[in-house]
Amino acid sequence: MLSDLSRVSQQVGLRMNMSKTKIMSNAHFPLQLVIAETTALEIVDEYVYLGHTIQLGRSNFEKEVNRRIQLGWAAFGKLRDIFSRTRVTDIAQRVAKLKWQWAGHIARRTDGRWGLKVLEWRPRTGKRSVGRPPTRWIDDIRRVAGSGIVQMEL
Repeated sequence: MLSDLSRVSQQVGLRMNMSKTKIMSNAHFPLQLVIAETTALEIVDEYVYLGHTIQLGRSNFEKEVNRRIQLGWAAFGKLRDIFSRTRVTDIAQRVAKLKWQWAGHIARRTDGRWGLKVLEWRPRTGKRSVGRPPTRWIDDIRRVAGSGIVQMEL
């Protein structure tokens, strides 16, 4: 069949790339040497096709996930110089820093404005929702800083 495919492909101006053509078999078909256009094709257990690792008879995607993680880190590594020059920061660190700055700003206020009241406010809807209660900013601040450190009065 491969010889027929190669012959017909050449009739319409196409050529099979024998270095990219691989042989893979499942447990129901015995592996044997396959020769196409005088080239012995490589027998493999897995290969990457269109960006995905192809494996027969396995439902374990760990190799594929690890391969994609490795590709992501490789792409990030290529851009490391650009990130260091442009001073791109981690968004989670930036949000945490702004949150703590805002908390400090609110904690220092003594004039009774609504910022502190909003920080502590719990809306009462009459019915408790199912599941975990919603967290407030003050809950996160107390979890990190300790309950004795953040003592704000309404």
